Parts: sequence; structure tokens; C-alpha cells
Amino acid sequence: MVTKQLQDADADLTRADSLAREIFSDVANKWALLIIEALGERTLRFSEVRGRIEGISHKMLTQNLRMLERNGLVERTVHPTVPPRVEYTLTAPGQGLRETTHYMCDWTHRYLADIEESRRAFDAGAHG
Repeated sequence: MVTKQLQDADADLTRADSLAREIFSDVANKWALLIIEALGERTLRFSEVRGRIEGISHKMLTQNLRMLERNGLVERTVHPTVPPRVEYTLTAPGQGLRETTHYMCDWTHRYLADIEESRRAFDAGAHG
């Protein structure tokens, strides 16, 4: 395996070709954030994760779990049973991201009424 030396440019979110922007793009989507929040500090099976996230399709859950696993945020464990039992848990970096996700959820709850009021005013034409 070849290890790439990371450059300062890799961490620069303003650069279109940076690794940081690629990672940010991967994890900054509603499904990834909801999966991270759903896993919390628990290990869950696929169906349990899906049951905690209303509206997510089998395909979207699969794609996002794979992406999170690829980025080292989720660990997938396959137990040698018939049928195989597959479980997902957050890694240490995944737990770190969960702290941020948790703050975002708190922010949403705190400002939901304000945002709803602003949307109503905007939609009513009060935006200028």
C-alpha cells in the first residue's frame, strides 16, 4: 500500500482539489449526519439504523454506510452466522464528528421556531 504524504493544500477547504473538501462533501449530507446521530454510542444492525431514520431508502443507507466506513467513521462487523449478522458502530473519529452533529441537532431545535417564522415572512413577500 502506498501512503500519500499529506500537504497543507490537502487540509484547505477553499481548494476544490483538497482532501478536506472531499471529506467534508462526503459527510456534510443529511443522511450521513442522521446515520451518525442514530448510531450514537451504540452498535446497531442495518435494520436498526434504518428504523431510526424515517424516510431513508435501503440504497441510500447502504451508500452512506459504505462512505462512512471508507472514511473511517463507521466500523462494519460481520459475524459468521447463518444468515450473517452485520453491525455498525462509530469509530473514534466518528464519535468526534458525532459531537459536532449533536451540536447541529441542538442548534436546529433551538432555532426551529425562528427559522420557521423567517420562512413564512420570506414566502409572504416580506423579503424586499
